[in-house]
Amino acid sequence: MYRLGVALVWIWRATAGALFPTTCKYHPSCSQYAIDAVRTRGLLRGSLLAGWRLLRCNPWSRGGFDPVTK
Repeated sequence: MYRLGVALVWIWRATAGALFPTTCKYHPSCSQYAIDAVRTRGLLRGSLLAGWRLLRCNPWSRGGFDPVTK
């Protein structure tokens, strides 16, 4: 089931994600974070973690190294 989530992120990267500049302030990028989260935590919890990461990505955040913790 997690493969569906990973496939959706890859589709995003190939289509709409390619239109936006890659100026991510986090490492790994948000899309890679989503893939890692879904692979390690499952589809539901990984999607929630990825959504929370997207909410934290704003002009006032510091960014930096932010891996998915196991």
